Amino acid sequence: MDRRSFLRLSGGGAVAATTGGMAAILATGRAPAYAQATTVHWLRWTDFVPASDQVLRNDITKQAEKDLGLKLNIETINANDIQARITSSIQSATGPDIVCVLNNWGQLYANSLVDLSDVAEEVGKAQGGFYETSKTVANDGQKWIGLPWCIVGLQIAYRKSWFAAAGYADGKFPETWEQYREAGKKLKAKGQPLGQTLGHTFGDAPAFAYPYLWSWGGREVEADGKTVVLDSPATVESVKFMVTFWKEAHDEGGLAWDDSNNNRAFLSGTCSATLNGASIYIEALRKPDSYKTETGAQLKDDILHAALPKGPAGQFSYHVPFSNLLMGYSKNRDAAKKFLSWIHGRDVYDKWFVSQKAFLSAPRPTGRSTSSGETTRSCCRTGKRHALAVSPATKGLPPARRPKW
Repeated sequence: MDRRSFLRLSGGGAVAATTGGMAAILATGRAPAYAQATTVHWLRWTDFVPASDQVLRNDITKQAEKDLGLKLNIETINANDIQARITSSIQSATGPDIVCVLNNWGQLYANSLVDLSDVAEEVGKAQGGFYETSKTVANDGQKWIGLPWCIVGLQIAYRKSWFAAAGYADGKFPETWEQYREAGKKLKAKGQPLGQTLGHTFGDAPAFAYPYLWSWGGREVEADGKTVVLDSPATVESVKFMVTFWKEAHDEGGLAWDDSNNNRAFLSGTCSATLNGASIYIEALRKPDSYKTETGAQLKDDILHAALPKGPAGQFSYHVPFSNLLMGYSKNRDAAKKFLSWIHGRDVYDKWFVSQKAFLSAPRPTGRSTSSGETTRSCCRTGKRHALAVSPATKGLPPARRPKW
């Protein structure tokens, strides 16, 4: 057999592997194969701080390829669509490798997730552990089903000048639900209603409804997480008050709002107050000449923030925890774990964290804690600091310790 026949029959690629001969490569009629970088697909919400999505897609994606040798495919969708996407991905056993989820969603899919205990313990040990809110949603009691990513704090964003005209000048805000209702009645009469989101949505609605219920003494379940106690006199009283409060003081269309409707309403000047993260204020800062008051002044200078009012049983808050899940069907588990460990390193994480402009808190101390161990963040326009709700809140229970304002 001559040399040419041998190359053709044996396969140029195999011969090239042993001899490195150019003739073998040419005989195959194909370009030589090179190792392809692993691609990690990360599904997240479309951030309310657009600059942060750009940091991930540009700086951090490039850095991940340089440091880890992997390609990062970041996909963003509406947060309300994430759960449906997870369900379909689990059923089809294909989809994103990592999914960033909110609240306690990870617990719903615990049997379909990769154990992240090794990564979580590594990150926690290096950075002071995790806050109880984050631990409760990302740990099933035996293992870490997710890796805590952040916690978004919420307060009421309100129009300073409008509330001053309603009797709350000099940065003061109604301290009780009754005071808030009376102020809201005055404002609604002027075409400046309260604008609370109470639709079926992921953030602002539950972050308002749970603390409101707790402030009346109601709760969904007992401490065991199983005994349902929602049907109580306290719950009934909270509903009775809310029915009147809603009609007298609110934009009643809020029953259909998601987490973006109240932002648009506030920025367009059609509501006077709404429970929100710092995204409204950040957007007003980002485009100061686009958002103006009725007098032509920049809206950013007429925004203040306040805690939710007190009820008969006290004053409460709930702040939204985020976690990253590694899906059980993923074929890139090792690469995904390396990526999660890497992005939680302080140098990398801080690039993204800083871009958020106080929209959130880290899920761990990393130097951002109070003497009591509760994480806080400065509220954009009040200078007050508010404590994040502890773990019972993620189970529908009022926090064991009430935030101090």
